[in-house]
Amino acid sequence: MSLNYKKIMRSIKGASIPKPISGTLSGHAAGEPFDKLVYNEIKKQVPKNTFRQYEFLNDLYSKNPNVIGFEKRLALFNSPTVLFLLSRGKNATDKWSIENPFDEKQNDTADILVVKDNFYEIIDIKTRNISKSAQPPNIISAYKLAQVCAKMLDNKEFDNFTINYFEIDWQLEKNKLVCHDTHFACLFKAQPSDLYINWAASMQIQFHACNLPQNFNGTMQSWAKEYLKHFVAQAKKRADDMVKKFVKPFEKYIK
Repeated sequence: MSLNYKKIMRSIKGASIPKPISGTLSGHAAGEPFDKLVYNEIKKQVPKNTFRQYEFLNDLYSKNPNVIGFEKRLALFNSPTVLFLLSRGKNATDKWSIENPFDEKQNDTADILVVKDNFYEIIDIKTRNISKSAQPPNIISAYKLAQVCAKMLDNKEFDNFTINYFEIDWQLEKNKLVCHDTHFACLFKAQPSDLYINWAASMQIQFHACNLPQNFNGTMQSWAKEYLKHFVAQAKKRADDMVKKFVKPFEKYIK
């Protein structure tokens, strides 16, 4: 199941939101209102299948009120890989109840989640102030993505989820943030070897969706293998560099 992203992009382009009262024009303050615009547009296409990540978990658990506790609630997921991406921790899951539902968390994998016919479309919204030059944003932990790929291969799950990125390029005009352009990219259409891992920024993969080539034509299985090859090679180089810089110069003092 795929959304009509071209229609969503047309609807968002030219849209504006009020300038945040706090005066800050970066991060969550600017991103959240645009995020809601995209959410509303997706909701128009698939109203019964569109969720925030916490809404999906609340809906899943509330529909199964007799399923209590971490292990049993995890069993409600029909996919170990999707479970790894979307579930909350043991303590939070144990404490969940209809009276104590989940709230939104900024580190949720999905800003927006579309679930239909056992297919999970994970959508992450990124916003960019085009009047300033800035390094690409943190996208996803390279280590977490390696774990996802390993689970995909272990469980042979190659056709039940995807991870997409929707970028909104905006600029301040008077007292409004105006969307000048929109971009869409699928993580699994990017060449794994092209993904930049910033080891100094908590091992985050970083890119602007507008600059992410969509030229990978292989299967999800081959993507997972190619990414793990890339991750392991980068991790080995990082480990070698760490030893060279932080171990070798000091070993002579402790022998």
